[in-house]
Amino acid sequence: METYQAIIIDDEPMAREILENHLSKITQVNVVAVCKNATEGFSALSKHDVDLVFLDINMPEVTGLMFAKAIQGTTKIIFTTAYREYAVEGFDLQAVDYLLKPISLERLMKALQKFYKEASPKIERTNQETFTFFRSDRKMIKVDFDHILYIESIGDYLKIHTTNDVIVTRETLLATLEKLPATLFLRTHRSFVVAISNIESFTNEHININNKAIPISRSYRDQVLSTLNRIK
Repeated sequence: METYQAIIIDDEPMAREILENHLSKITQVNVVAVCKNATEGFSALSKHDVDLVFLDINMPEVTGLMFAKAIQGTTKIIFTTAYREYAVEGFDLQAVDYLLKPISLERLMKALQKFYKEASPKIERTNQETFTFFRSDRKMIKVDFDHILYIESIGDYLKIHTTNDVIVTRETLLATLEKLPATLFLRTHRSFVVAISNIESFTNEHININNKAIPISRSYRDQVLSTLNRIK
């Protein structure tokens, strides 16, 4: 029997709890993350091989419809909402189904039957996504990991330096590190993270990327040099 990986994204605690409880009774669906907003959802997608997203439509800042448009074509979606009027737009985004809250187990099972038909046979995918999203200028921007040069923390902001742009976001460096594959990125300083594949040269004090000398602080030096010296 095929098992599918799912995440729940909903800003209402009770709605998350009810849906997670229903899904715990269904052996074919494994809930790998429960998220309270779109930012957590994007992070979950970057960490897990997700087959299905249970997505609330009416969320603050980044709505479920905005989230669905950003990931369209990468995974299946079942919309959940208390507002019937969103159904038409939800189906325009080719959602598997649209569940009206409060969601009953019986209605959830019917939605999953539709999903099983669409998902079978399950398509094999890579174990890890090759991109993530950052919030900037009131939208979520897709960034491929291999386009990132380095990330710089400046006060309450981060600058994501890429091969063709600089994206400014209010995310913390710690939260951003959780989105990034540890095998591809390396923290060199409390304010800097570098993409290992884009390192041009390094010394005990600095890493050079795209004509920028990025400091290696004393507290990170042993770990940084150990990692780089293992690369042949």
